[in-house]
Amino acid sequence: MRTKSLKKNKINVVTLGCSKNVYDSEVLMGQLKANDKEVVHEEEGNIVVINTCGFIANAKEESVNTILEYVQKKEEGAVDKVFVTGCLSERYKPDLQKEIPNVDEYFGTSELPGLLKALGADYKHELIGERLTTTPKNYAYLKIAEGCDRPCSFCAIPLMRGKHKSTPIEELVTEAEKLAGKGVKELILIAQDLTYYGLDLYKKRNLAELLEALVKVEGIEWIRLHYAFPAGFPMDVLDVMNREPKVCNYLDIPLQHISDSILKSMRRGTTEAKTTKLLKEFRATVPEMTIRTTLIVGYPGETEEDFEILKNWVIAMRFERLGCFTYSHEENTHAYSLVDDVPEEVKQERANIIMEIQSQISWELNQHKVGETFRCIIDRKEGNYFIGRTEFDSPDVDNEVLIDATKHYVKQGEFVNVKITEAADFDLYGEPV
Repeated sequence: MRTKSLKKNKINVVTLGCSKNVYDSEVLMGQLKANDKEVVHEEEGNIVVINTCGFIANAKEESVNTILEYVQKKEEGAVDKVFVTGCLSERYKPDLQKEIPNVDEYFGTSELPGLLKALGADYKHELIGERLTTTPKNYAYLKIAEGCDRPCSFCAIPLMRGKHKSTPIEELVTEAEKLAGKGVKELILIAQDLTYYGLDLYKKRNLAELLEALVKVEGIEWIRLHYAFPAGFPMDVLDVMNREPKVCNYLDIPLQHISDSILKSMRRGTTEAKTTKLLKEFRATVPEMTIRTTLIVGYPGETEEDFEILKNWVIAMRFERLGCFTYSHEENTHAYSLVDDVPEEVKQERANIIMEIQSQISWELNQHKVGETFRCIIDRKEGNYFIGRTEFDSPDVDNEVLIDATKHYVKQGEFVNVKITEAADFDLYGEPV
């Protein structure tokens, strides 16, 4: 007679996609831990929760492949249950249920209580700010809002994340205090749109006031801004950036394109003239500011002339940080009604041209840093190098500062002054002083 196994379940949370998903996984793991569940992040476990991304084609493909991989493990008996949550699941639940029926259950982006119930846990409302962070101990993401009200033609995020919803300032301060208590020194503020923060709760754009509250949190030394929208940017944020040393001289502002005809079709609510004026104001008000942006090439109807305008603008603006993506034709978006008429190889070629230009700009800007000393946070050790960042760099996407570990010792998670001795296209090499 077979006896029922008494082995304790171990829940493995697998995170795909952006920093917003990282944050959501951490909240889920915090809830599970509070329910006395054993939970790990991307390690072995007999119950698997896959937090998916459904943003563009590549991300969807990675999510589907990951689901299939764990369903295969389930069929082989290596795992007992597979649950799927996140953006892909929110957007394509009926299709996924039909195509991959061997998943135990699918959940959308706002169905955390249901997911917890399926995992034998209760949703605990009182756990404001309690999460199990998966990032290196010195930094953490702080999601200040969910969803987006912008009408951008190419973007599927409102389909998956709903309308913009700000988190109250006092809740975010509580969360920041708890993170600081665990040794977090850097907060990376994320949202689909930071620019919009507070409009729903306070009837005004309130990002500056939130920053004023967060800089008072003891133990937090850097606050970094990610994903601001150019139209309606609250300029009082720049005053806080200038005044408060804790607010990094850094802004991630995805601009997507600059040709007026493409901006109009993208429904970005701005023009080349307005965008260029805004960037010049940024530079004039905060001369030390590093601006990171992302661009999309190969959008429907993008002509050679549109691309030339974009290319020349990138050369003229000399962004400190820039990423470039090829357009992905997403169903149920406004742009899906347009003809995806730029061939894939042309899209790729245009992206490569932009990144080559950026690589040269980055190399030139980096040469000016040789001989200078920067305060860096040390994130990790990799091979023979300690890897750190300046206040002008965000983790995973920006430049890094490499310190030879065979010659120098620095403590991970701590701030160190580093003198730059050499500079490559994207990375800097230095020694602690």
